[in-house]
Amino acid sequence: MADDAGHGAAGAPAAPAAPGAPGVGRGHSDVTLSVNTQAAHAQKVESNVSNNNPQIEEIASLTSPRLFTPNPFSRKNTSLDIDDYFTGPRDIQKHSKWPLFLQMHGSILPKMIVPLLAVAAWASLITSIHMRVTTLQISSVLLTVLGFVVGLGLSFRSSTAYERYAEGRRYWAQLILASHNLGRLFWVHSTEPKDIPEEQLAESRKRDVLEKLTAMNLIVAFAVALKHRLRFEPYTCYDDISSLVSHLNTFALSATEDDKENAQRAFRRHGFFKSVGEYLGISFAESNPRKAVKKAGRPLGNLPLEILSYLASYVDELSLGGRLPIPMQQTTAYNNIAALNDVLVGTERVLNTPLPIAYSIAIAQITWVYIILLPFQLLSTLNNWITIPATVAAAYIILGILFIGREIENPFGQDVNDLPLELYCAQIAAEMDVIASRPKPQSKLWMESPDNRVLWPLSNSGWPVWMTRTEDKIREAVVHKVEQTFLSQSKKEAAAAAKRRPFSEKGHAKPASAGEV
Repeated sequence: MADDAGHGAAGAPAAPAAPGAPGVGRGHSDVTLSVNTQAAHAQKVESNVSNNNPQIEEIASLTSPRLFTPNPFSRKNTSLDIDDYFTGPRDIQKHSKWPLFLQMHGSILPKMIVPLLAVAAWASLITSIHMRVTTLQISSVLLTVLGFVVGLGLSFRSSTAYERYAEGRRYWAQLILASHNLGRLFWVHSTEPKDIPEEQLAESRKRDVLEKLTAMNLIVAFAVALKHRLRFEPYTCYDDISSLVSHLNTFALSATEDDKENAQRAFRRHGFFKSVGEYLGISFAESNPRKAVKKAGRPLGNLPLEILSYLASYVDELSLGGRLPIPMQQTTAYNNIAALNDVLVGTERVLNTPLPIAYSIAIAQITWVYIILLPFQLLSTLNNWITIPATVAAAYIILGILFIGREIENPFGQDVNDLPLELYCAQIAAEMDVIASRPKPQSKLWMESPDNRVLWPLSNSGWPVWMTRTEDKIREAVVHKVEQTFLSQSKKEAAAAAKRRPFSEKGHAKPASAGEV
């Protein structure tokens, strides 16, 4: 084990920084520890392991990122800062006690500050000229006509954007389902190799367990690789995937090793003004999300697709080796790999088929024309300085709907209201660990347990007690259980009805009427 520990400290990839270390570019974990810092970190961990839990030294490498550093599948490994507040996706596991209309995190308001200031300035200018120089009011008929057109356009934009959002969520639900099926098939249904000599049996069993764990790690790797592909992050240097695919011969790994300058560019932090501009939704400050892909100096391949090839080859070996003895198991394995491929193609379709640009431009132009003309039309009714806040309030409502549709149009990005892909990947990783945490259940062990109360709630007797009785007694008890369940439900309904009935002056419940019976 000493050799293993030494190899883990020196040869393993550098662990991500601990909380509080300097941050990196938007959407990624902290900067990798330096060699000296990593050595000190490993020394400290070794001391803690020896003092607190000596047994863990036998089962874990000292640099394991899953045990001794922040969760690699989480994008937020640092303390709360401005990035955590204005960028996303939002952590849906957190709960806010603020009233919904007062919550800022997740609101579209930060990206509306600049447009609303511009609208306020425009409304102030028009109102000032109207009040002090010359009349600028126009008929409010135009307000009604344009309002209908704007409402129609915003409704179309919002419904289309939410449809894409919901479709993206359905694909990730399909991914989680296929991951469960494949993980259970690998761990439970695939058998150990047969015809192994006695002296090689222990070695064969270890190999079987490690093969299954490797295949289940590839399922997690597919989900994480898909997340990065949907965010135009084509390399393998990210903390949540580097340890999962470092042993695979892929184009992305070759590009990461041969084009390190472009691969590391994703970890660079933006300047202050550019970051503020992105938070405020200023288009001139927003970076091209495909920059890393466009500037690649080597072929990037398709990492999720390549991972599926490795998974398919493992299923082939299981089938040819007779380790999936039932044909339906083989069919299930190939069908679920096809389901993962369907998720890959479907999510890319959602990502690469936005609303036609002509619609987006026309809806944006119509909306802004309506807002620009709004002060002129409100002056005909209000005819005073109240036109300014009224215009801003109307602009907030209209632009809010427009901006929400634009934000959720791509559900796989890093806006606050986008899908929490990190959470889905962490869920898949945790559930693969849950499946692999126990050996294949043997039905005799859990069925014949004294704690198996076969006829609960009719009886608290366990399996051994019922095995002492005849078959006729057991079947009679099953029939009696149905009758008892029906009577119990009837009593509950009668008690609930009695509670709902009004009481008489003497405190007794009045009898039920014919309708209640």
